[in-house]
Formats: sequence, structure tokens, C-alpha cells
Amino acid sequence: MILKELNSNEFTRFTDYFPTHSLYQTKEYGYIMEHQNFESVFLGLINEKNQILVATLVLIDKTHNFKYAYAPRGFLIDYSNFELLEIFTKEIKKYLGKKNVIAIKLNPYVLRYTHEPWCNLTKKDSNYDTILENFQKLGYRHLGYNSFFENFKPRYEACVSLDVPYHLLFKNIRKEFRTKIRSADKKGLHVCLGTEKDLYYLYLQTQKKYPRDLQYFQDCYHFFKQNQMIDLFYVKLDTTEYLSIITKQYHTQEELCNTLSQKLVNVEGKLKEKYLNQKIAADQLFHQYKKELVYATRLLRDHADGIVIASALVVTNHKEAYLLMDGYDTKYKRLNAKHLLMWKLWEKYNKEGYHTFNLGGVTNIDLQKNPYKGLNDFKIGFHSSIKEYIGDLELVTNSALYFMYKNSAPIRNILKK
Repeated sequence: MILKELNSNEFTRFTDYFPTHSLYQTKEYGYIMEHQNFESVFLGLINEKNQILVATLVLIDKTHNFKYAYAPRGFLIDYSNFELLEIFTKEIKKYLGKKNVIAIKLNPYVLRYTHEPWCNLTKKDSNYDTILENFQKLGYRHLGYNSFFENFKPRYEACVSLDVPYHLLFKNIRKEFRTKIRSADKKGLHVCLGTEKDLYYLYLQTQKKYPRDLQYFQDCYHFFKQNQMIDLFYVKLDTTEYLSIITKQYHTQEELCNTLSQKLVNVEGKLKEKYLNQKIAADQLFHQYKKELVYATRLLRDHADGIVIASALVVTNHKEAYLLMDGYDTKYKRLNAKHLLMWKLWEKYNKEGYHTFNLGGVTNIDLQKNPYKGLNDFKIGFHSSIKEYIGDLELVTNSALYFMYKNSAPIRNILKK
């Protein structure tokens, strides 16, 4: 068997039939990362019949004169096949070593646990221990079980199965979230299909939490769009419609309060107590509508053309929809646009026959003190299964240069200051 560089068509043909799929192991992602100062190369292990048995996208980063490689989401290989992994490991070490690449890091889709938080169930994958042992036998160094976002790609992901009837999909969502979705759907919020020019909204909504720049979003859209693999969605508040809806609710509630006031005048005893309780509840709701009417009036005054308050970039790959990035304007959190957006996306991809909606990264759900608890709770509230993967693995490919790299760490740390 030999290892050779593949062209993009050869690589894509292999990925189309490989059972495990990842948007990060696609030619499109390779092109995107070339615009992020990486060199990309497609590699394949070829047998004597000229068949590709293993393939991978490799990204090579050059920092302070040392080349370091990444295989995002790992190699496209059966990791439980030790013999095949051994051959491929030897070949990729030889290939990268000759290119003066000091090491390669991978974060493969090797499942460790599946967590079902809504029923407190955790199941370990039966092949995990064997696969980890195979890596360790071949010299891969496991970099530990991190809890947050320290890795190149998240170690935890939230995934929702779309292989259920439409009505059950909604019923499975946390009750509190269903209420927010219904409320948002009745307040003049509309989910729209965006274009490349609308990426600026996503950038504004994510720039404080995400290190990538607007160019990264534009590159993602450009390269994935060539094969119709990506769409941008945004939620726009129609401020005129919103004010009209709230005005109607306000006047309806005002009439109810007046009616209950009249009833209280002419009754006594238990019936009076009943109407009094109803009047108290009605007054509280009327007070809320009054505040919201002021809020809606101000929004129309300041934003007559409406407001884009949430957005999401979704990549589709082999019947999986992947939430690449999403954001919302925190000033309008009370309108629950993000809840509505997630539900409308599920509705769309469920009806189009997709099997999974991947909500992206989360953190360790077992931690008592977690700065990302809000993120976790949001994604879990949509009835997500939490996939916990093996984490990062590192394979040294040029021992001499790697030794120099490690010993130059103090110098590199000084240069960073």
C-alpha cells in the first residue's frame, strides 16, 4: 500500500461513500482554511487495486518556523481496524516527516459516551476502549479529557434526531421553550432565507464570542454554496406588525379588566372572591401589555424598517444539518427570536428528510460550576443528545524538529507577550 496526494475529486468520491461524515473533512473546508493561513492537502492510502482505503484532509500551519498539522475531526478510517490504522500511521508519519512537519493533531469522531440529559442516561460506546488502546499502541498521545473549548474542535456536541414525526419533534422540546416559540411566532418575527450580504448581521452578533472575522464567514458561504451545502437564515422583527399585535392585545386585555370590574360591583361571597382573583391576574397581564406597548412603540419609532435580531449559518452534508454558527442581538433577548429560529430550522430539515440536526459544541454537562451553563441548558432544552468524543490526539512525525519545538517553548511564550 502507498500513501499519495489526492485531487479534490478523488477525495470527494471517497467521502461520499465513507460511512462517517464531517463537514470538516470536505474539500470545501480545505479551501476555506487556505484563506485562514493554512496549507491544505488531501491524502489517501491506496492498495494494489488502486482503491482508496483511507483518506484525510490535512491542514498545515506554520508558526515561528515550525510546521504543525491538523486532521480536523480525524482520518476517514475504521479506527477499530488496528492493522489498517498501523499502516496508515506509518505512512502519514513518513509523508509529514519529509515535509518537516513536527506533529499532527486530530480530534476524531470517536464516540466515548452518549448522554441523554432529559432522562439522566449515559451510555458508553462499546468500541471506545479498543480504539483508544489502538491509538496508544501506535504512539499517539492522548491529550486528555478537556471540559470546555480548549481543543481545535469541541469534544462535546449536541445532536437532535430528526427521524421522528413532526408533532413529536415539537413535543420533545422543553415546555418552557415551547411557550417561548409560540410567543415569538405571534409577535411579528419572521424567519428569512438570507444571502451573502446578510452575513454582516451574523458577524455583528458573534464578534464578541467567536475569534473568526467576517472574511471567514464569507469564505464558508462562498465555498460551501458552490455545491448548495450552506444557507444563511435570519429572524427579522417587523416592528409595524409587532406594534399592531401588541396594541390589539392591550385593548382586549383592557376590556377584560373593565368587564371584571363591573362584575365585582354586583356580586358577593364566593363568586366575588372568584372574580377578584380573576381581576388581579388580569390586571397583572394588562400591566405587562402596557409596558410592552411602550416598548413596541419605541421600536417602531427607531426601526421603522424592522430589525434583524438573530441569524444562523447551516451547512448540510449527507442528510445532516450542522449549525456552523449562530448569534442574536442581546438587546432583544426578551423576544425569544433564537428559540423560534431553531424550531423553524428543525421544521424545515425534518420535512426535507434530514436525519440529524447538529447544534454544535457544548461543554461538560456534569460540571457543577460551569461558565457555559447557559449554552448547555439552551441546547439541552431542545431535547439534544450530548455526544462526548475522545478529544485531541497528537502524533509526532519528525522527532528531531519536535524536540527543538518543545525546547523553544519558553522563547515562544516570551514572543507572545
